[in-house]
Amino acid sequence: MHIREVRLADAEKLSALIKQIDHDSKFMLWHSGERNLTPAVQLKMIESFLNKPNSTILVAEEGDELIGYLLANGGQAKKNRHSAYLVIGVAKAYQGKGIGALLFEKLNEWALNLGVRRLELTVVTTNKSAVALYEKEGFNIEGIKKDSLFIENQFYDEYYMAKIYE
Repeated sequence: MHIREVRLADAEKLSALIKQIDHDSKFMLWHSGERNLTPAVQLKMIESFLNKPNSTILVAEEGDELIGYLLANGGQAKKNRHSAYLVIGVAKAYQGKGIGALLFEKLNEWALNLGVRRLELTVVTTNKSAVALYEKEGFNIEGIKKDSLFIENQFYDEYYMAKIYE
């Protein structure tokens, strides 16, 4: 298993992985099929991330298959360029095997090399395994977004979490 920065050639595989994770997880923002994530759309997204110095997409690769990703979308204004908002997803068959921790390890190297000071994310409060991973990775809960998401006819709160490099 290998963690690396995304390449343009990964567009089709990354698109398929994100669609699969959207389908398998009730905690991702998008429902299965809710967004038009074609390989062409994914390619434009990859290009956009690669062209922003404070943004990246990391992928976990097993053989020739993508099994996880971590997007870091850096702030665009002068006042928030030091921060990046994160989204992480790991294929269901690979969850609980340390893939998330490996993605965060590579992200930490990237953030420290670029001088990114703040990483932030949101997570459903009942997603205990994700919250535990983020806390293990040095993220702290900064607040709660009440009734932030409506999933399967129920409102869910989200934690706003951040990690600050000092």
